[in-house]
Amino acid sequence: MTVVHPITRAWITTGGTGAQNYDEFADDAEITSIVEANPHSALGIEMPHRAPGSLGKSFLDALPDAVARLTEAKADGSYTPAEQVVVLYRISAPGEESAYGLWAMVDTDQISTRADEPGLVIRNEDVFIAKVRERVALAEALGHLLSPVLLLQTGKGDELHAALAAATDAAGAPAATDVDQSGRTHAIWLLGPGPAQDELTALAGGGELVVADGNHRSLAAQTGGFPRFLSVITTPASVAIQPYNRLVSELTTTPDELLDRLRAAGAEVTPVDGPVDVPATGGVVHLHLGGRGYAVTLPHVGAGRLENLDHALVERLLLRDALGLDPGDKRITYVGGDYPASWLVGEVDAGRAELAVLVAPVTVDDFVAVNLAREKMPRKSTWFTPKARAGLVVAELPH
Repeated sequence: MTVVHPITRAWITTGGTGAQNYDEFADDAEITSIVEANPHSALGIEMPHRAPGSLGKSFLDALPDAVARLTEAKADGSYTPAEQVVVLYRISAPGEESAYGLWAMVDTDQISTRADEPGLVIRNEDVFIAKVRERVALAEALGHLLSPVLLLQTGKGDELHAALAAATDAAGAPAATDVDQSGRTHAIWLLGPGPAQDELTALAGGGELVVADGNHRSLAAQTGGFPRFLSVITTPASVAIQPYNRLVSELTTTPDELLDRLRAAGAEVTPVDGPVDVPATGGVVHLHLGGRGYAVTLPHVGAGRLENLDHALVERLLLRDALGLDPGDKRITYVGGDYPASWLVGEVDAGRAELAVLVAPVTVDDFVAVNLAREKMPRKSTWFTPKARAGLVVAELPH
């Protein structure tokens, strides 16, 4: 028996509802602007308190607005229903290899977060529990799931990739397409019951599935008691890991004192001439503060792989020890790879933040090794691209 299943009752976009996932933004004001420009965007449902007309409400107080928006979208033809389907998914752009995935439902009881916990779905990062509670409240209010968990098939990845490529090539015109903010085209095709569906669900569930994006959404399924959660199962050949940087809005000390504390902890701090950028490889992080850039080599502790990842060292030695900030502190903004280094530096130079921390991308080898050991990655340490687009396929929860 596979752990991947068709969507019992799906709502498929007819166009115009696609959106970045709710947690891809460094500034929530961007969400308001996107929904203002496209009222049909699923972001208005996923982040109802940020939609025009609901500003000023708390997330919970805005949930009735989310329900109304989804009801209207289903009524006005923005979505069309389908039953017992999986959905083929292709992301393409000129000059890039196509990425493939399969929209489907995955058994929640397969989620494993430690080595002694059985399950084929590996969740690999610590989470912010407040965000999990919001996702549970939204799903319970809507009775639907709009934003998928991106799962990386590690056991049958090559076979799944070839099968999805062949299936999309043979599927004819897509049911819908959507163009994202990077110019990539997201296309979907419905696949109903039959041997082809059975083959793809078997491949998609044929090995360990690593959560590449959606740790909060997968935990929300557990917390909310949902038997299955909406997923896009993708392949290693379809994704890459980009940088995941940090902005600190307010320092707890002066820039000079921060650098002195890092040196006292054993770090090597070297001024950088010119603008800082994301380091090409791990072992050094770049800081921008007080109008200057610095290359900082943080000291390793012990011989373990996980505790010496750059993101783990930044979290422990820079944020916690030197600044006294918990990783969940509101003064820390986690900025994904869609934002260039120049944007982070500009935020500091404009006075909207006091520190930019630029960290090299986690390697795929490190990511896989940590996951197979059932250890947890540091918070917000892997920014996978291309991202699965929210709002293309909606799964109705069982009543």
